Amino acid sequence: MSTPFIPSALPAPTAPFLTPASGMTLVDQIVAWYGARIDERVIRPGSRMPSIRRFADDHRVSRFTVVEAYDRLVARGYLESRRGSGFYVRERAPAQALASARAWADAPSGAVDVVWLLRNMFKRLPPRDMPGGGVLPPDWLDEGLVSSSLRALGRNSGAAFLDYGHPQGYLPLRQQLQLKLAELEIRATAEQILTTNGVTQGLDLVAQHLLAPGDTVLVDEPSWFLLFGRYAQLGARIVGVPRRPDGPDLVRLEALVRAHRPRLFVTSSVLHNPTSTSMAASTAFSILRMAAEHDFIVVEDDIYCDLHAGGAAPAAVRLASLDQLQRVIYLGGFSKTLAANLRVGFVACAPDLARRLTDLKMLIGLTSPEFGERIVYRVLSEGHYRRHLHRLRDRMNRTRDGVLRQLERLGLTPFAAPASGMFLWVDTGIDTNPIAQQMLEHGYLMAPGSLFLPDQRPSTWMRFNVATSANPRMLEQLDRCLQRARD
Repeated sequence: MSTPFIPSALPAPTAPFLTPASGMTLVDQIVAWYGARIDERVIRPGSRMPSIRRFADDHRVSRFTVVEAYDRLVARGYLESRRGSGFYVRERAPAQALASARAWADAPSGAVDVVWLLRNMFKRLPPRDMPGGGVLPPDWLDEGLVSSSLRALGRNSGAAFLDYGHPQGYLPLRQQLQLKLAELEIRATAEQILTTNGVTQGLDLVAQHLLAPGDTVLVDEPSWFLLFGRYAQLGARIVGVPRRPDGPDLVRLEALVRAHRPRLFVTSSVLHNPTSTSMAASTAFSILRMAAEHDFIVVEDDIYCDLHAGGAAPAAVRLASLDQLQRVIYLGGFSKTLAANLRVGFVACAPDLARRLTDLKMLIGLTSPEFGERIVYRVLSEGHYRRHLHRLRDRMNRTRDGVLRQLERLGLTPFAAPASGMFLWVDTGIDTNPIAQQMLEHGYLMAPGSLFLPDQRPSTWMRFNVATSANPRMLEQLDRCLQRARD
């Protein structure tokens, strides 16, 4: 069905979205603001933009600024210019969305975006200087637990490592994962589980199999940043669902579901990244009801599963345990608790879907490396992993309260005070992109809030890793940067 033409001009934005302190030029801010709202279809195709003169007068910017911003929006396929009539919003084709995603992924290294964070994460800064990092430092993990399993494998016959592994994954590990899921009240056979090269590959397999260009994917807002660019490259529209301490905002979720008819909703029930909050049971039931009513699939990313103590408050409720893998696809992994270098993840889903995902996995990369899967199997099956988790959670709980108090002393306001998890999500009251740039100049990697939003708009929020945020020198430098920005 074609979109009806809307003859009246859009009102100029009333929100103060043009801010000199954002670290972006005025032209870039205008382009980002309108581009995001056109992508989300908040501004519909056919709408007429405010005239150049009106926009300039309303926002006290030069007409040259508005002309350049509109010209960029035209060049990127968001607007079209009609001689004598003005600028109008264009229908975005899947190919245009793909080109936009590639441009986003190829952003210059100086820009504060997801690529910026990833590049700097792999510069091998000392862990104490990476409060924005997404993994635990080596001294928090149990090196002996992994190395002993590695040595044990080395003593065995190496013939098993000279051929391809099983496309669905190392069977003993999948059987062990079946027991692990049963502890979470998720019933799955080994045939319903396939191993992946980390949770990232699992999310990618699901997207490649289920998404077509133009499909809408709902994600938590804020949420894990790697989702945005990858799914957009497949031609999908990424729409954020505001996150509350008890899970997604159900009112907004229902409105977005009705407006966009999504194919997927990617969410986390337990220890959501970046807020470390967990979903209430009532929220989980409502999401499953909506999924059944509006026919979309829920992808549950549970990578932080083992950092939540079973008896901790609030209780951990998983969508997959309520749904039993009928409409929920469940993903997990061990990079957060064993080693980031152990890229062993898994997908649990309905039997037919598991077979189709395994076929796709073979087409893309044949099999996942069995060597790492055997290491994880030994760690899980020999009983030492449970004790390691107890020590890890205890240390994290002891550290979290102290870090939270220090951040509050700097004038930062927490989204919540989580009882578990490795992240704290705090509001600074000012745009955190310039803060992140200034801190990096002093050798500290931060994670500004814009990275966790689908449109990467400026944000006052920032994510802190509990394990790497107690460094007094880092906190002193952060305090100086915040004070300068506030003055």
